[in-house]
Parts: sequence; structure tokens; C-alpha cells
Amino acid sequence: MKTALLISTYNWPEALGVVLKSLTMQVRMPDEVLVADDGSGKETRKIIEAYKEKLLIPIKHIWQEDEGFRKSAILNKAIAQTNADYIIQIDGDCIMHPHFIDDHLNSSQGYTYIYGSRVNIKPEAVAFVIREKFAKFPMFSGAIKNRTRNLRIPVLQKIYKPNSNFSKKTRGCNISYWRKSFIAVNGYDETMEGWGREDSEFVLRLLNNGVKGKRLRYGGIVYHIFHPEKSKENLERNNQIQQTTIHENKTWCKNGVDKYLNQESGR
Repeated sequence: MKTALLISTYNWPEALGVVLKSLTMQVRMPDEVLVADDGSGKETRKIIEAYKEKLLIPIKHIWQEDEGFRKSAILNKAIAQTNADYIIQIDGDCIMHPHFIDDHLNSSQGYTYIYGSRVNIKPEAVAFVIREKFAKFPMFSGAIKNRTRNLRIPVLQKIYKPNSNFSKKTRGCNISYWRKSFIAVNGYDETMEGWGREDSEFVLRLLNNGVKGKRLRYGGIVYHIFHPEKSKENLERNNQIQQTTIHENKTWCKNGVDKYLNQESGR
């Protein structure tokens, strides 16, 4: 099974540098890295180029023009450029626990997506984390909140079973899924621009298409670097798109990944 780590980013090279440092500390590495870049500048490119030299696995930098928040489009473009079987997806402000990739892969199973835990880094600790490239957080670290989410207990990871219900704990900053499942629902809906609901709407179509969700608790941990909230000016429009997906039990979006695929059918 070939695995790709998918990292979405936009104009925060300092945070991306810490995230990529946490990749070097993984006990189990992916086969490749996809950096889905929604229009960042030269400093982000420099960070990526530096890690291309440090890592023994390929890093693909997929970039698009900065025309506002278009995360759905850049994620589709990135996944269209890999032949990996399994995708592990995080945001460029989420530092990975050393066992993050290992936990996701150990929990993976057919017709299932996995969603893991997010620990929040305190606002007052952000400058230190960025400056020191601090990428490992002990259980009682003073830099984090939600400490119970920082518990990694492999035997307890098996408690949660796959089910067909949508969980509000699902977040695109810590999720993994089969690429074929992604293609089968046509990926992210690019009609959704601006922050909000793009991840949950995609997951709802997975569920509608027979894929089950499984919570990865006591493992699969990321540490979210605090930042001010993004603009929510398009949130109501995105809410309406998600509600249509729910009411119509949609499994497919018209404006999705299929337009980037070569000789590949999405259905």
C-alpha cells in the first residue's frame, strides 16, 4: 500500500517548517508528501525546497494562484497528482505526534475513513514553538490545552468501531481515507470557496456513498498552532451547499476532482 501525506498550506512558512520538522520525527514515514499550496509566496517555496534535500522521500509542491480561499481546488489538484492508495491529510499549522502516521496506518481498513485528535497549542506558546521549531509535546507540556487528547494508548485505539454516522469531531486537519473513495465521490466540491464546511461536506458524501467513519482516539494526534480565525464571509453559502448534500443524500459533486484526472473515471 502506497501512502501520501497531504498538507494544505497558505502563507505561513514558519508554521509549515515546524510541521515538516515533525515529519522527520515520525516512526513510520509515508511514501511521499503532497504540499497543497493555496497561493503562498517565495518563503513557503524555500521551506519546501529545504526539506526536499533533508528527506529521503519525494515532496511534491502543488501550487495555485492566490485568488482567495480555494482549499477545495488545491486539495483536488494535489490528489490528482498522486497514485498513492491511501491519503493522510493535515493542515500546515498542525504538528504531528511522532506516531501520527503509524497510528493512522495501523487503524486503516477498507471502505472506512479515519479521523483523529487535535490538541490545541496555547496562544502564548506560539512564538516559542515557531522560534524553536518545537515539535514534540509531552503529556504535561505547558504549551498545550486539551491534555487528555494528548494521551496515546495503542490498545485503546481499538475501542471505536466504524459507523455510518457523521461526527462533529471530524476535521480535515486530521483525517485519512482511500484515494479510490475520494475519486468515487469526485473529491472536494470546488463550489465551496472561503472558510467553512468544505471538509464536512466531502465527508458527508463519503458516508452517503457507503464509506464508514472511524474515530482514532488515544492516537493519531496533531498539535494545532493557534492563529486568528479566518474570514467567515462565505460560511452561510457553504452551509447551504452542505444542507443540500444532506437533504438530497448526494454522493457526487459536479465541480470536483474529475477535471484534473487523466483517463480516469470518477464513478
